[in-house]
Amino acid sequence: MSKRNTGFLLGVALNRRPLTEVTAEAVQAIDRRIAPKVFACANPHSLVVAQQDADFHSALRQANLVVADGVGVTFMTRLIGVDVGPRITGADYFYGVLGALQRRGSARVFFFGSSQPVLDRIARRFAADFPSLTLCGALSPPFGTWSEIENHRMVKAISNAKPDVLWVGMTAPKQEKWVEANRGQLNIPIIGSIGAVFDFYAETYARAPKWICDIGLEWVYRFIREPRRMWRRTFVSGPKFVWLVFRQHVLWNHAAVEAVELSEQEKHSHQREKAA
Repeated sequence: MSKRNTGFLLGVALNRRPLTEVTAEAVQAIDRRIAPKVFACANPHSLVVAQQDADFHSALRQANLVVADGVGVTFMTRLIGVDVGPRITGADYFYGVLGALQRRGSARVFFFGSSQPVLDRIARRFAADFPSLTLCGALSPPFGTWSEIENHRMVKAISNAKPDVLWVGMTAPKQEKWVEANRGQLNIPIIGSIGAVFDFYAETYARAPKWICDIGLEWVYRFIREPRRMWRRTFVSGPKFVWLVFRQHVLWNHAAVEAVELSEQEKHSHQREKAA
C-alpha cells in the first residue's frame, strides 16, 4: 500500500480507502491470480498486544490490507490527526467481498478455523446466501497448538481445494501469525483473518444490532454479554492503547515516526513484489 492509501498507527499501516474500493481490489486480485493479498483487522486490543508480540506485529506489518476495525482506533486517529479513512469491520469486508463475487458470478471459497458445528452452520447458510459461489472446503484445526506435520497436512488440504478466497477464523493473534507463517505455501489470491465473523455468520454468537454498531457502541454490547471475556480488553487494553498512542504520536515527533514507518512499509512491499 502506498503512503496515499495508508495512515500509520503504532507501527502498523492502516487502510484509508472505502469498502467499495478494497472489495473491488479483491475481485481484481482473483481475476489476475496474483500473489496472496492478506487482510487483517486492527482494534485497540490487537494493537496493544502487537506491541509485546513481535511476530504478531510483523504479521500486521506484512499484511496487504489492515483496516481500522474498532471505534477506539478511529476516535484516536482523528484525535491525533492521522487519516485512516472509514471504519471497516471484518464482517464488512467478508460480506463486501462475497457480495461482489456473487455479482461477478463465481468463486471458490474455503473456511479454516472454529469448530466443526460452526462450520456446518456456515456451510448451510453459505449455500443459501451465495448460490453462485462454491464452498470448496471447510476445515476445523485441532484445539490449541499443533505439530508441523499436522500443519503441513492442513495447508495441503487447503491448497488442494484451490480456493480463490480463504477465510481464517481463529482468535487473534493466532490467526494472523498462522497466515503470515503459511502465506508463501498458499497460492490463494485473498486470505482474510476475520475471527469472530465465523460465529456471527453461523449465528452461534449474536452480533450487536445494527444501530448499536452504527453509533460505535458494539464494544459495550459485547462487554455486557461477555464481561469475563471482554473486561481485560475494555479496562486494561483500552487505557493502555490510549497511552501508547499519546506517547508515540504526540510526545514523540509524529512526522519522524511516520517517515520511518513509510520507509519500512515500502521495503516490505518491495520484498513481497520481488518474491511474487
